[in-house]
This record gives sequence, structure tokens and C-alpha cells, in this order.
Amino acid sequence: MNAAPASPAPARRRLLGTLAAGTALALAGCASAPVPADYAAERPLLDLRQYFNGRLTAHGVFTDRAGKVVRRFVVDMDCRWTGEEGVLDERFTYSDGKTERRVWRLQHRGGGRYTGTADDVVGTAEGQTAGNAFYWAYTLRLPVDGTVYEVQFKDWMWLVDERVMINKAEMSKFGIRLGEVTLAFTRP
Repeated sequence: MNAAPASPAPARRRLLGTLAAGTALALAGCASAPVPADYAAERPLLDLRQYFNGRLTAHGVFTDRAGKVVRRFVVDMDCRWTGEEGVLDERFTYSDGKTERRVWRLQHRGGGRYTGTADDVVGTAEGQTAGNAFYWAYTLRLPVDGTVYEVQFKDWMWLVDERVMINKAEMSKFGIRLGEVTLAFTRP
């Protein structure tokens, strides 16, 4: 007597389950990137002119594409505003002993919009606050082993409370993700 062929139902269910999972992952990959308005209802409200005023300290790491920490650093900041114009004087000290300085010149444009320039920034940085968040995009001239590369930054900051703000910046070149910078700013 010949055995009846196995029912195709379990195999079909596994295939459908795999296809459904693949479709869900594909759709998740197509999800739109966050925008500042996504955070409009979040509190406390972030006013860059208030938060970046006076002395601050930030502790950060740079991670490569695989997520490995490749550099740690501390930033001492002296920030001041005169009306709608601000200066953020950043002094970096890296774990390997190297130091760097960047001086941002910011302009509040109204409606939570900001622009900024610095000597190692190509053109003008553009940013927008909403709720507790700030999104900032710019191109930075980054020296690496004697060569200067122009890399793009997509920079997000979220105010946690009146003292602490978290910053996460994605670095890319030609649309290829190079790594991330993560910082925690602390006001005294």
C-alpha cells in the first residue's frame, strides 16, 4: 500500500509566514525618517538659546558602522547669545590625547528654525526645533590620516530635563553610513 502524499498545508503555512515576515521587514525599512514635528508634543520644550547659554560639558563616543566604539571624547563648551545670535565655543579632548576646537555661530530665524556656520562646516547648517527635539543637518570637513573628507551629518538632540540633553548624529559619505556620534550634554 502506498502512503498518501504529505499535506502541503504545513509547508505552505511556513512559506506564507516567511513571506509575511519579509514583507513586514521591507515595509519597516521603507518607513519614513523622523521629522522634528514628530516631537512637537514632547516636554520639556527645548529652546537652544536657553539651553546653550553658559558653560556645559558633553561626553561622547564615535562608533563605526558595526557599532564598535572607536573614539571617546569630552567637550567643554562656552555658549553665549546676544539677541538672536549665538556662539558655541566647543573644545574637544579625545581619549588619545588629541584636542580640537570648533566655534559655531548660530542664528535663530524664528519659528524654531536655526542656521549655523563654523570654520570646518561646508556652507550653512540648517536646523529646526519642535517640542524637546532639535534636528540639524550639515556637511563637515573631517581630517583623517592627513586627508580631509567632506561628510554629512544628520544630527538629533533631545532634551531630557533642564540639565541633560542627548545627541545622536549619523555620519555618511555618498549616502553610505560611516558611523554615529553619541553625546550627553550636561548643564551644571
